Amino acid sequence: MGVVLSRAELVALRRRWRSEGAAVVFTNGCFDLLHPGHVRLLERAGAHGDKLIAAVNSDAGVRRLKGPGRPVLPEAERAATLAALAAVDAVTVFDEETPCALLEVLLPDVLVKGADWSHWIAGREIVEAAGGRVFPIPVETGYSTTDVVKNILEIHSV
Repeated sequence: MGVVLSRAELVALRRRWRSEGAAVVFTNGCFDLLHPGHVRLLERAGAHGDKLIAAVNSDAGVRRLKGPGRPVLPEAERAATLAALAAVDAVTVFDEETPCALLEVLLPDVLVKGADWSHWIAGREIVEAAGGRVFPIPVETGYSTTDVVKNILEIHSV
């Protein structure tokens, strides 16, 4: 199980992991209403290295991406839920539009994103310029937080 850290704490932990020779994988997302698709993505991401960092969009960031009705769960709860997963070693919250500023200070060995974003993986250039690798991971059909929210609203509007 992982821990939820500030950016400064995460940078220090990354430094320690680097000195220990651990390959660090990074992924990011809203992770609102965690579902099996998220869990499998995180497990697959973690398989690309020794340590997995998950960066969670802040509440304001999710609203910018998904609209005023989101997130369903606040950032602290989303981060704590991710940290409780065996596949995740560390979690942090970021408020920027993309995780690029975070990637610049962490310089993970591997950047992973769901293949639904393979047309544009934010931070690809940063990671590759530092000698890292970037992998789009196939997303499982049938799993979408947006669809889960829609289904809940439909059920309760009847």
